[in-house]
Amino acid sequence: MTFEPEALGQSRSDLAAALKSERKRAGWTQVRLAKRCNMSQTKISNIESGKLTPAIVDVELILHALGAEGPLAGEILALARSANTEWQDHWSSRRRGLDKKQNELARLEAVSTEFRYFLLSMITGLLATPEYVRASIADVPGDQSKTIAKKLERQSVLVNPEKTFTFLLTEQAVRWPLLPPIDMAMQMDRLVSVSRIPNVQLGVITLEGHIPERPLNTFTVYDRRLATVETGTGALILRDHRDVNAYREDFERYERYAVWGDDCRALLNDWSVIFTRQHQ
Repeated sequence: MTFEPEALGQSRSDLAAALKSERKRAGWTQVRLAKRCNMSQTKISNIESGKLTPAIVDVELILHALGAEGPLAGEILALARSANTEWQDHWSSRRRGLDKKQNELARLEAVSTEFRYFLLSMITGLLATPEYVRASIADVPGDQSKTIAKKLERQSVLVNPEKTFTFLLTEQAVRWPLLPPIDMAMQMDRLVSVSRIPNVQLGVITLEGHIPERPLNTFTVYDRRLATVETGTGALILRDHRDVNAYREDFERYERYAVWGDDCRALLNDWSVIFTRQHQ
């Protein structure tokens, strides 16, 4: 199956129809299929009506129970993978209003407990000063005061003791001069302050030494159920457990190359001094 971003939203309904068709072809009732798959009949019904997007493992169980094999089973699994992938382009987000995107992120943060941020090229909003937040969306036309306010409001989640955050930044992400030097110095100080929050870990991968890895994108992993991957024109939202686990494994590999704790804070303080001197 080729990747067509505009077709992702259709995949759930196509998947629902295909699974329902396979069940009827086998001559099974929803109740019988549910028992064989150790699922509830309500879950099977919601999957077939398109109300629920099944995980890949659920689809595999259903296909195995129904004895579906060969190319057709492959096509249905491809539909399931697309149904578990969502594409959000920047232009649509801007048309809806970036403040709406902030509301979506706040809801996601409310229901998640374990966060992993791999920041390749920029500092994320949860770590940013007001000046950095403003500069990060300076290219968006119109009044963005609501978006800026909501981005800053979301930062309160960092002090929720029931949640844990691990931020992994490259040196490029930290030192990219998005702001004038004195404001960049303040941004360094902000990172130091956040790194002292008990439930927050903040590490930096410096440009020294040998790093036999080749990260391509900024990404975030929420618990074990969802990963978002940012590109130049939008973001992929991945719900397939294999995709999520793959990004968790990537994160764990990159962690080994980072500087943490007091060593990280000393590095950030050094860079703050450098930016301050540039201002003078």
